[in-house]
Amino acid sequence: MIYRNFGLGKKASLLGFGAMRLPTKDNKIDYDLANEMIDNAYKSGVTYYDTAYFYHDGESEVFLGKSLKRYPRDTYYVASKLPLGLVNNLEDAKRIFNEQLKKLDLEYLDFYLLHGINKGAYLKAKELKILDYLEELKKEGKISHIGCSFHGSYEDFEFIVNDYDFEFVQIQLNYMDINHQQGIKGYNILKDKGIPVVIMEPVKGGSLAKFSSDAEEILKKERPDSSIASWAIRWVASLDGVMTILSGMSNLEQVNDNLKTIKNFEPLSENEYKLIDKVTDIIRSRVLVACTDCKYCMPCPKGVNIPKNFAKLNELYKYDRLDQWPHVWGLSQEEKLSNCIACKICESKCPQGIKISEIFADFIAKEKVASH
Repeated sequence: MIYRNFGLGKKASLLGFGAMRLPTKDNKIDYDLANEMIDNAYKSGVTYYDTAYFYHDGESEVFLGKSLKRYPRDTYYVASKLPLGLVNNLEDAKRIFNEQLKKLDLEYLDFYLLHGINKGAYLKAKELKILDYLEELKKEGKISHIGCSFHGSYEDFEFIVNDYDFEFVQIQLNYMDINHQQGIKGYNILKDKGIPVVIMEPVKGGSLAKFSSDAEEILKKERPDSSIASWAIRWVASLDGVMTILSGMSNLEQVNDNLKTIKNFEPLSENEYKLIDKVTDIIRSRVLVACTDCKYCMPCPKGVNIPKNFAKLNELYKYDRLDQWPHVWGLSQEEKLSNCIACKICESKCPQGIKISEIFADFIAKEKVASH
């Protein structure tokens, strides 16, 4: 395993285990399979484990606490996040933090983040004295490092990282999103400041693990024994300001593939960067909706499974099969986008800024035509 600590005094593994997309059985976390995944990661040297208050309807923290309890506490690091959307005052922040410690069954957190902030959320945290509270927790030994995960514009990002000295910052970045949110410019700010960077969505919610055959052929010809996803992981790992790459893994195959990529890590060559440029051109011409399946938009008040609808639309679009829509699904009647009432609640929560109701309205109209 490769470790990068950036002076934090932590042996942080370059590959981090994101407990956001754990395997499920009967709509609950599949503890047996998820524990096996944790075991593979831990025994291969993964030391950084990330969760959050909302993941798996609040059960991710419980699972991770139980799973890691099997190992010595000083051999791994746990990161979790404060959901500012649920915080209206300082007492809320205190209550939620203590609840998280209890769910994780820990006495302290190694990394604690303000979750999914933009400028507005950051200013709210300042106004409510939450950062002061986190600094008190650090003095008490209940938090080792204070950070934030970011979802907003480059302008918001620049303001936030220049206004407060976060010890580490988590950003979304992959080879398709260099101009999205803070983008590569934001990464460069952190690198110049010497702030450790934690990367989320390196494979863009799985979107960069499989795509059209013409794009895959470009990468497979160069590295026939490497997965398509490994190129996305290597692209991020080749950024020397990155401390940890979070991968929200859902099965053993993904764990083992990521471990293979990092343990045998080779930075991208100049030629490989050019090949990725060719692939991105193809993908950009094929992807209909830039959804990462983060599920921040959920739940929908009408029961629409927004990420699942987008995943299906993208699948059809990438392979030029939109003519089969709306006949090919795999969604219950309650989950279908046809139930959308354009309330736009989801759009206010989407980190990608996707105009969900407009996209759905277009396909609802097509569905009506197809039904006649």
